[in-house]
Amino acid sequence: MKKMKWQRAMATLLAAVALSAAALPERAAADTFSPYSTYYKDSYGQYYQIQSAYRPGDLIGPTLVGETGTERDAEAGEEEGGTEPPSDVLSIPQDLFVDADDNIYVADTGNNRIVKLSSAGRLLASFAVPESPLSQPNGLFVDDAGNMYVADTGNQRVVKLDARGRLLREYPRPNSSYLPESLKYQPTKLVVDKRGFLYITTLGAFQGLLMLDPEGRFETFFGANEVAFSLFDAFKRAVYPREMYLRELSKLPGAIVNTTIDGDGFIYTVTKDIREEQIKKFNIAGLNQLETGGEFSAGNLQFGESFGEDRGSRAAASQASAVTTTASAAAKPSVVLGVQLQDVSVDRDGNFTTIDALNGTISQYDGDGNLLFFWDGEHPQGISKFGIVDAPSAVAADSFGNLLILDGVNGMIQRLETTEFGALVHRANRLTRDGRYEESEPIWQEVYRQNAYYTPAIIGLAKAAYKREDYARAQELFGKSGTVKGYSDAFWQVRLVWFQRHFAFWINLTAALAAAVLLFRRFTRNRRWRRLLQERLRPKRKLALQLQHLGTLVKHPVDGYHAIRYQGKAGLLSSLIVLAAVAAAFSAIEAGTSFTFNRDLYTGVDLGPLLAQFGVLWLGWVVSNYLVGSLMRGEGRFRDVFYGSSYALLPLIAIGLPLTLFSHALTLSEKSIFDFLHLVMLVWTALQFFWMVQGIHNYNVGEALLNLLFSLLTMAMIGVLIFIFFSLSGELIDFLYSIYQEVAIR
Repeated sequence: MKKMKWQRAMATLLAAVALSAAALPERAAADTFSPYSTYYKDSYGQYYQIQSAYRPGDLIGPTLVGETGTERDAEAGEEEGGTEPPSDVLSIPQDLFVDADDNIYVADTGNNRIVKLSSAGRLLASFAVPESPLSQPNGLFVDDAGNMYVADTGNQRVVKLDARGRLLREYPRPNSSYLPESLKYQPTKLVVDKRGFLYITTLGAFQGLLMLDPEGRFETFFGANEVAFSLFDAFKRAVYPREMYLRELSKLPGAIVNTTIDGDGFIYTVTKDIREEQIKKFNIAGLNQLETGGEFSAGNLQFGESFGEDRGSRAAASQASAVTTTASAAAKPSVVLGVQLQDVSVDRDGNFTTIDALNGTISQYDGDGNLLFFWDGEHPQGISKFGIVDAPSAVAADSFGNLLILDGVNGMIQRLETTEFGALVHRANRLTRDGRYEESEPIWQEVYRQNAYYTPAIIGLAKAAYKREDYARAQELFGKSGTVKGYSDAFWQVRLVWFQRHFAFWINLTAALAAAVLLFRRFTRNRRWRRLLQERLRPKRKLALQLQHLGTLVKHPVDGYHAIRYQGKAGLLSSLIVLAAVAAAFSAIEAGTSFTFNRDLYTGVDLGPLLAQFGVLWLGWVVSNYLVGSLMRGEGRFRDVFYGSSYALLPLIAIGLPLTLFSHALTLSEKSIFDFLHLVMLVWTALQFFWMVQGIHNYNVGEALLNLLFSLLTMAMIGVLIFIFFSLSGELIDFLYSIYQEVAIR
């Protein structure tokens, strides 16, 4: 009886579990599946693995039959005005467009037609323009009225079709004297603004987008890239004869390969073969809006993320993520391959997504160019995987924020749907960019709860705190996120509040102290006890006198260094004390300068290697200067050069330490003051070394300059020799070890 009751209870429990499992939404299972890892990279190059922002939705293709069958597709094609489509595959499709109703248009390049699909992937129509057949259409755009603009590359034209696919207008090469004869008019991509002006990407055109009016007349080139000009180019221009310089190959800017336009009329361009500003966002005046970035942001100038061949960073980020359960930082990769951005798409929130044809990486940024997340699918070569596109040729976004990725090799469209985490980020970021900080804060709190390492969430919370005038909290969060401008602006407000509360007290205290000092000096000027006190405080020991000699170097530097050589005003112990003080000052400067002027504090400052480099450079200078002085009849001995070089570092103590403390009271608006004082420190240090050479070696100005120059060259030669020595030593050790292995094996 007990056994039957036990079996009945177990059966009831199993049934309840089964019903509960059946009641779970299908989407929940999909949320747990992701064939790729998603990452975030901060402005310091640190990688963080985060939750997936998109999950694989469905696959459109490889055939165009769809789920309703050929007969229904044919009927739909007749209703749309297109020709009855065959049930075949897409052939080398090159472009993708999603209209306001989420209908999908594909430039089926290999089949010389435009294909229209429903949002579910059902074939609606196929447009081949039988009265003037298309040839290798590479790009398309659909306006609000349903008219299609096609970049008919093979026919070297742009055509305008109505919603039923009938030819309305052709845009051949414009007849304009402003167009260079070398321009090959082979349209590949295009967009059309609300005025009906066309912005056309032509094959290999470096002049920019070809802008035509609605009648096809040439207006201007729009959004051209600038020519990169290096220091070596400036050197060639200054040194080369004119004839030789003119024979140099002309440097051309990168050619625009793709373009898109958002709902606000901003035009985005994509350029492959440049290192910065691969993506540009132009307003109607042709000004790039991504150069300045958004509020509290310096703007992003590099787009398209990738680990390249250095998978160590990816593995480190994944391993760290397993430890922290959410996300963690990984080391910056030492080698990162270049990127080749292929297309860009803008969703209704203003976020733009790029695809990398080289690495298959998908990167998404907000409207100000700040990275949100990026991902790619690492898998064995030759093996296809659902949700991963190895050779993406185009990207588009629908009204729900989903991404459609066109696989130009396999002729398929992958739909990626936003996850809960991705939707939260998009919603919070949209509210923040609209200035609705109070509404965005609880959403950012939830994002932060799910992933405490996701920097955009910290920045969003910092902006909300700043807007509600909680400046101390905003400063803390901006510092935690590594956002220097936000940190500085919040500190400015904190400093203002402090001054308003304490300014009267401190100004009165300063005035009282100044008055007390003046009165003390006036009434004790001729007092005997004051003279006795000064006499007693005057240093008498040799070490104290040698340290006091630092003051002489400030007032009379050349005479002071001359006295070190001939009057013994410095010694080994005093020099070592000065060096120790300089090392402490250098450490304070590197690790104690305010975060506003020292961004390295965010990732941490490793003083060991810095002090080692400082010591090696200083010792190399001492040796080089002594050797050069010996050859140039200098009168300084090695110990004199050692003592003088130690004392010459005085500005690091006299200016460096106060400036380090002063930096904590400054903001970015006073950066010019900080830079000026820092420059004064460097110039004074250089002058101290010049005066040291002049006084120690008893040189005139010209001889001192030559000694400085040859000393620096000697330092460089010693460095090269040391590098070669260690390199050859490593090769010798490997050679001896290989001989040992040969002998041991035999």
